[in-house]
This record gives sequence, structure tokens and C-alpha cells, in this order.
Amino acid sequence: MKYLIILGDGMADEPIASLGGKTPLQAANKPCIDKLASEGACGRFVTVPDGYQPGSEIANLGVLGYDVDEVFEGRGSLEAASIGVDIEDNETAMRCNLICIEDGKIKNHSAGHISNDEARELILFLQQKLGNEYVSFHTGVSYRHLLKIKGGNKHVDCTPPHDVPGTPFRDVMPRATEEAALPTAALLTQLILDSQELLKNHPVNLKRISEGKDPANSIWPWSLGYRPSMKTMQELYGIKSGAVISAVDLIHGIGVYAGLDKIEVEGATGLYNTNYEGKAAAALRELKDKDFVFLHIEASDEAGHEGDVDLKVKTIEYLDSRIVKPIVEEVSKWDEQVTIAILPDHPTPCAIKTHSRDSVPFLIWGPGVESDEVTAYDENSTTSGKYGTLIKDQLIRLLFSFK
Repeated sequence: MKYLIILGDGMADEPIASLGGKTPLQAANKPCIDKLASEGACGRFVTVPDGYQPGSEIANLGVLGYDVDEVFEGRGSLEAASIGVDIEDNETAMRCNLICIEDGKIKNHSAGHISNDEARELILFLQQKLGNEYVSFHTGVSYRHLLKIKGGNKHVDCTPPHDVPGTPFRDVMPRATEEAALPTAALLTQLILDSQELLKNHPVNLKRISEGKDPANSIWPWSLGYRPSMKTMQELYGIKSGAVISAVDLIHGIGVYAGLDKIEVEGATGLYNTNYEGKAAAALRELKDKDFVFLHIEASDEAGHEGDVDLKVKTIEYLDSRIVKPIVEEVSKWDEQVTIAILPDHPTPCAIKTHSRDSVPFLIWGPGVESDEVTAYDENSTTSGKYGTLIKDQLIRLLFSFK
């Protein structure tokens, strides 16, 4: 048996007036996903345990069955694994966004979804100006980068910028949660302020402004942690091999620690214009050689963060027609059987433009999966699915139980 998880990041939502009181999942035309729901079985899954914020790092670890109390060491440390940056025993790693600040407020968390080439130039510039034997900047993808501090303390409260659009940035600056972390918090605060002075007149930003684009005029560090210690999925579940496919360093980093091969797809952007066909082809190619594939699609999450209802509906329809449909059509021809799970990692409601911690709908389809009464895949219908509400590693163990 082969196993595939198709994860539509943030695609769950809440009823929206402009959609006639429907959620984007309910409003979207997604015949293939709905068909899988009617032929398979459904339920709800708690991806974020009590005591944690509903970030993608927590939720995706949850989808793969990891106990975050045991393994979570911050988002930055996971992303470091994806870009091949080692974390030493005395180092603290963290996500470092390039963001846009306007009139003293956080306008957006992505600097207008800055391009890879522009972002790389800015991060290398910051490393040249602010990097030293204790501080180092490392390039990632688009607005998502890595900052490491030797001798840093992870006990600093750093607000994720996607949680506070429109908030004065000085109201959410880094704050130490214990006395030993005060120097780290002070250093991060100074790096933010220094970056603003350095970036405001950088040629990349002057050009972006002239083109009517948001400048990347500040860094924003968050999600601090040390080097994590995780068992691989092979050790936990007995699968022989696996792969992770994503446009996001965080997901690739989780996959690396989980013992999955990192697969990069040309043209994968993390946005609605990502290379859907390329990702579907990569998933099929990897499934032929491996036991398990984790296929992550970011687009719906970004649409939710932008509060763009129509775009979110479109991303779900693209997931259905350009990912799920070709994959199901192809694996249905194979001699070797495939079991597929579809779910988001967390909701990203358009109304609040950030993540919420509600449980998410899931479906499982494949040989041996006895159908229930659910006929469409959405937040409401799956509450009557036969699997009820699952927690912790119950979903991944359920998926792997089909032989």
C-alpha cells in the first residue's frame, strides 16, 4: 500500500456573508474532492493541542503525528533544516520575515510577496551590515528567512507578523519571558530598528516603490528555538521511505527531520499561481518509488491572510482540478493501491486574516475504507463522519492502518 496526504494549507474557514453564509470550501466547485468524501470516510482532527498558538509549524507536526511537547523547538529551527543550515548547541534559530511597515504599522507580513531574487539581495545586504560572529542571516524563500544568534535565549515572546496586520510595530516588539532572555530580546529589538534604517533607501525597495509595490522595509524575527530532536516517520510508523513536496521551507524542514526526502518543484511559489501540475506530477513520481508522500499546497492560506474570499475559493478549486483530479485518475490505474487523506493544517478565516485553532475536516479515501454518510467535503458535513474527532497521532495511524 502507498499513502498520500494532500494538505491544503489554511483552506478551512468560517461562513462568509458574501458567499451566502457558506464557507469557501462549501462555495467552491470541487467535484473530485467531494466524490472522494462520498466514496471514503470523514471526520474532524485537532491539529493544535492546548497551550499552543495555531501556527503551521505546530499544526503540520500534528498532522504527521508528532507530540509537539516533545519535539517543537521553534519554526526557525525547522526551516534551518530545509535550507541546509546547521544549528549548533549554543545557538538559537528563528524565522526572520521581510515585512512592510507603513505609517508605523505592520502593513503585511510578506513585503507584498517579495520575489526570491529581491529578497536574497536584501538578506545578503543585512548580513553584510548587521552580521557578525554572534548574528547571522540566511536566505530562504520570498519573505521567509532565517536568523541565528549564538548564545541566544529562546524565551522571548515574538509576535508572528501575520497575526497583527495594522498593528503599530512598536506595540508588538520582542519581549523576554524570563530574565535570562532580556539580552536576546534587546538584541532582536535593535536588529529590527537597524534593519529599518538600512532597508528604507535600498535600491531594491526604491525600485519596488516606484513600481507601486510594497517595500521590504523591516525584518521581523519570531518563533525562536534550539535544535530539535525528532524520530523519523520510519522509526515511528515503520514506513520504509517517504517524500515531502512543498514551496515552503518550514514544511520541507519538518520533512527533513521526519526522515522524508525534500522534493523541490520548479515554479512552486506558495501562492495561487504555484505550479499545481508540477506538484501533482512530482507526487505521482515519488509515490511510485516510496511508501509515503506529504504534498503541501500553501495557496489557500495566503489567500486567507489577505482576506481575499474570491481568491480563496479559486485556490480550493485549483486544488481540486489541478492536484486531486489528476492524481486520483492516475493512481486508479495502478496495480499498487494508494490510500489518500485530504485536510488542511488549520483554518485561516478570511474575516480575521490569520489562523484559528478550530479542528479541521479530513477525508480518507482508498481500498478498504468503508464509506460513511458524508457526501461533500467541508467544515460542517464532516462533523457527521464516522471517524468523529481525532487527536494527536490518531489520524496518521488511521491512515497507515489500511494495508
